[in-house]
Parts: sequence; C-alpha cells; structure tokens
Amino acid sequence: MNSTKRLRRVRLGLLTAAIGTLCLIAGTAINAEAVKTVNGTAIDSAVLDVYMQNRLNKPLSEATSEEREALMAELTDIYLLSTQDSATDLEDDPKVAAQIELQTRGVLAQAVATKFFAENKVSEEEVLAEYSEQVKMAPPLQYKARHILVPTQGVAADVIERLDDGANFEELAKEKSTGPSAPNGGDLGWFAPNQMVAEFSDSVAALDDGAYTKEPIQTEFGWHVILREDSRESEPPPLDSVREVITQSVQQKKFQAHLETLRAGAKE
Repeated sequence: MNSTKRLRRVRLGLLTAAIGTLCLIAGTAINAEAVKTVNGTAIDSAVLDVYMQNRLNKPLSEATSEEREALMAELTDIYLLSTQDSATDLEDDPKVAAQIELQTRGVLAQAVATKFFAENKVSEEEVLAEYSEQVKMAPPLQYKARHILVPTQGVAADVIERLDDGANFEELAKEKSTGPSAPNGGDLGWFAPNQMVAEFSDSVAALDDGAYTKEPIQTEFGWHVILREDSRESEPPPLDSVREVITQSVQQKKFQAHLETLRAGAKE
C-alpha cells in the first residue's frame, strides 16, 4: 500500500475522533489568518494550530510535513461535513445541541481551571506542610513477608498442614504457589500495609515476626498462606522524590476548596 492510500485510510479511520477533538477547541486568536476556505468558510491558522496540538502526541514543532498534510486533510473533511445544509438543520436537533453545549462548557471549565492553577502557585511552605501531614498518616510499620498463593481454600489448608508438620515455607512456595513470586520462594520483599489489598495487609499485621497464618486468607487473587518474616518502622520517602505528587495534592485541595466556595455562592 502506497503512502497516499495509507494517509487516506488514516483520515477516514480517525475522522470521528477528529471531529470530537475539534469540538474541544475553545476559539481562535484575534490575529489568526485564513489558511484555507471550504464552502465559503475559512479555516484560520489558530484553529489549525490547536487542532494539530490536540491530535499529535508530540510538540507541534516536531510534526513532519506528511503529518501536517494528513491533519490538514482531516480538518478539511470536518469543515466539509459541517458546512453542508444538513448540518444547519442538525444544529436544532436537541441531542446535537446538547453535545455542542457540553463540549463548549467543558472547554471553558478546563480553561478556567487552568487559569486558577496558574494564578495559585503552590508555595514551599504548603509543600512542606502537606508532606508532614502525609508522613503522619503513613502506616507506622513496614513488613517483610512471603506467601503461597493457591486457587482453593482446600489446597491452602493442605499447605498449612504441611507447614505444621515442619515443611520449609520457601520450598513449599516454589512447589505450590501460583503467584509470580513463586520462583523466589514467595518472597514479597518489604512493603507498607497500604501497598497490599486490605485482607492481606490485615493478616500480616496480625502476625508476629516469624509466624505464618494458621487459616487460609482469601483475597481477590485467590487463597494465601502468609509468612511474616520481619517488620521495621516505616521511613518516609525523601521530600524531593515525592515533591511532584505532594505539589499536585496541594493543588487539588486548593482547587476543591475553590469549588466549594463557588458552589456555596452559586445562584439558582
């Protein structure tokens, strides 16, 4: 298949998604220039630029001439369809009008949110305060454990019976476990309780170091027999390693507070 046919297939295959992307364009710049006219309607440079930016998974400056040509063809098809007489009639269709309204409101809401974040920068003091709060809420202990994952409660009970008879946990995990840690003797390494599903974490927390569960533990993954090998006090991650996550958390809290204020002041 030559490149021209391939581009045509790409244009046709992506046309529906492309129309949705165009609906997300908030508007055009005041100094935009017309780059093409379709049925008397101008496609201006600002629309083309925003359209390309939304369709490409890379900076606009890195677009190849072939990509630009393909996207221009997509945009032309959109204008071609939307300037038909039937499109004017469809604007009065309640469902179409509702979709246009939602797309417009969505673009405006996103623009307002982006403006809020730009005008409400997170300070270093806010980052430090949020980091300290999250450290306080972190589980106090970390655990080192092994487990044997099996498909049924009966098999898990048999595994426990063999352990009671003196079988080696690591070797039994290699033999019986269906989990990805089986080749390593069921070794899960060190983890915080919130890194595991609740049923698993609660069972580990209830054990003493060196003890294994005397009853099969069920989770969404199957049935477990768990050995808690060791425990230690949790060490918080260095601030710089989680700074981006902490900053985003502060941003979201500030934005949620802003939304609550807007909701309280909203008029009927």
